[in-house]
Amino acid sequence: MSLSGQIAIVTGASRGIGRGIALQLGEAGATVYITGRKPEESLNSKVGLSGLEQTAEEITKRGGKGIARFVDHQNMDEVKNFFEVIEREHNGQLDILVNNAYQGVTTISENMGKPFYETDPHVWDTVNNVGLRNHYFCSVYAARLMASRNKGLIVNVSSGGGLRYLFNVAYGVGKQALDRLSADAAVELAKKNVCVVSIWPGAVRTELIDKYFKDENGNPKAGIKNAKVFTSGETVEYPGKAVVSLALDPRRMDKTGRILITEDLGREYGFVDIDGLKPPNMRSLSFIIQHLGWNTTANFVPNWVKVPGWILWAGSSRL
Repeated sequence: MSLSGQIAIVTGASRGIGRGIALQLGEAGATVYITGRKPEESLNSKVGLSGLEQTAEEITKRGGKGIARFVDHQNMDEVKNFFEVIEREHNGQLDILVNNAYQGVTTISENMGKPFYETDPHVWDTVNNVGLRNHYFCSVYAARLMASRNKGLIVNVSSGGGLRYLFNVAYGVGKQALDRLSADAAVELAKKNVCVVSIWPGAVRTELIDKYFKDENGNPKAGIKNAKVFTSGETVEYPGKAVVSLALDPRRMDKTGRILITEDLGREYGFVDIDGLKPPNMRSLSFIIQHLGWNTTANFVPNWVKVPGWILWAGSSRL
């Protein structure tokens, strides 16, 4: 089975999880449009191809067709124009949208540990303009194309930050809103056979994570909380395997409106990471204990012991 003939969009695919998802969609045979901001001309002239263009080339090398498009996802006119191009070039066909673009990583790291009332309130816009508002706009334009053909898949890349406090107020509110976007859009798109889900990757070994948590020898840095959790986590392509599996599943509508954890999908569909490993599940009791910093205790708890999803939700309930 393959995704040959299918048209996919992955926003924010220059690096990280977006790049990994785009590569896996390409490896499955899809035509993949990837978006990102245009690099500065001076920088571009020095380094040659941008990260976005390099990703597009790799997609094509893997058997798909990679098409890079520079889109500023802060600018909704550019977003609208981009989807109009997709509609014209493919006679209205769009099979997969992955909302992954995000702008707030640097802002979050710079304000880590500061309460929201001591930070500039414009942090909200930095975190949630691209990471939430843009996702809504992209979902609207994609859903119009998919609904007209009575088929499609929209994936919102979210996180456990929508469950309970993580990083800062703006981040958590944005992620919970993104999960609600998936749930409510799924209600309205159910009759159009368009599946909408949020996926929660676990601890992902992105380029930024490796830089922060690993030493020069590739080992977890001493003295940094959660270093071991992240350095033993998923590669950026593991969430991509999850998206491909969903796209190929003829019964994916059974999952519409839900939050899906990548490792749960790996266990269900039978795939492993590109390094042959099975990453930890965020519902795994050992993972949770390790995330709390109790590494020694975590070593005595089997990975297969998981906390049921309803307990996680109950633990975050405000009612």
